[in-house]
Amino acid sequence: MNNTSTNKDYDETQNENASSLRSQLGPLLFLTAIFFLNFISRIIFAPLMPSIEKDLGISHGEAGSLFLLISFGYFITLLGSGFISSRLKHRRTIIHSATVVGVALLIVSQINNLWGIRLGLLLLGMAAGIYLPSGIATLTSLINSRHWGKAIAIHELAPNMSFVVAPLLTEALLLWFSWRGVLVFLGVASVLAGLAFARFGKGGEFPGKTPSFRSSKMLFSEPAFWIMIILFSLGITGSLGIFAMLPLYLVTEYGMDRSWANTLIGLSRIPAVGMAFLAGWASDLLGPRRTLMAIFLLSGLTTVLLGVTSGYWTIIMIFLQPIIAVCFFPPGLAALSSIGPPSTRNVTVSLTIPVAFTLGSGVIPTGIGIMADADSFSLAIALTGGLILMGAVLSFYLRSE
Repeated sequence: MNNTSTNKDYDETQNENASSLRSQLGPLLFLTAIFFLNFISRIIFAPLMPSIEKDLGISHGEAGSLFLLISFGYFITLLGSGFISSRLKHRRTIIHSATVVGVALLIVSQINNLWGIRLGLLLLGMAAGIYLPSGIATLTSLINSRHWGKAIAIHELAPNMSFVVAPLLTEALLLWFSWRGVLVFLGVASVLAGLAFARFGKGGEFPGKTPSFRSSKMLFSEPAFWIMIILFSLGITGSLGIFAMLPLYLVTEYGMDRSWANTLIGLSRIPAVGMAFLAGWASDLLGPRRTLMAIFLLSGLTTVLLGVTSGYWTIIMIFLQPIIAVCFFPPGLAALSSIGPPSTRNVTVSLTIPVAFTLGSGVIPTGIGIMADADSFSLAIALTGGLILMGAVLSFYLRSE
């Protein structure tokens, strides 16, 4: 009882000490930059995949399975991130994540056999996995809870910008380097970012909460927790899962030139960048529940149409689908942060995201790749859209705001 009271007092003190959004904009942008490199280091393999597939002589299914290995590594360490951050504190956890992500990319860039690359990608996922719980915990400790929706929306600029930059950066660097050179570029950048945060970063000077039977049991008894696992799986599927296989889809199904496909995908993500702010604003105004219902309905429909349309309609869906899909994360993370007491916030994230990420960005792309080898690429995309539509129904069962 005393321990529970102490945790409650600590969390209330943290929120009272949290500052306004404007006063903490610098530290927030620094965390966003770290998250950007963390995210782009994982998704860069999507625009590189046509080149990697050709260089290594692998099938679509084998190409998709590479994303599964990244996701599995992410699953392992994200699930146990509380044990790491409880010892290192959130600040040092962020530093270690950034530097090891960079080292993993440098290792993969120097390996010539498929199994070695697979092990390197597993390490990459493991290094990336420890960031998000510590990043979110640091962010929410710096900023008052009234501004979490907007702060998370800014933080979510990282993946949104990654979706834009990854294909365009790939094509720019491939003019001078091989796909391995692209990995070296990002690896060096991530190591430097980690060192910079060690010197100039702010916040996170407190330990994470170690996942325990008590805290886990508390979350497991929440129906909303299980709903959020499914919703995050579907949300990640709509954004990262589709993005992972889209370059191969356009090159294989429509015969597009790789350079044009990546350029088109990069340009299609530009309008989506600002949507994170709109989604954060809508979440603060309407509440996460209603916002998520609308997002899943529109995201699922546009994904289905991406798989069944042709010609100009396909181009329209390439642009429209990501605009809707990226809106999931601000209300999704806001809803996730409201589950359970504040003292278990990082535990909630570290138990939800691993499963969701593995399914949405690992299992789904692998399944799409396997179906593509059976000449069913379009059907795989359409069926994925049908799965995303389920999120609109499940969101209804979240607690009303």
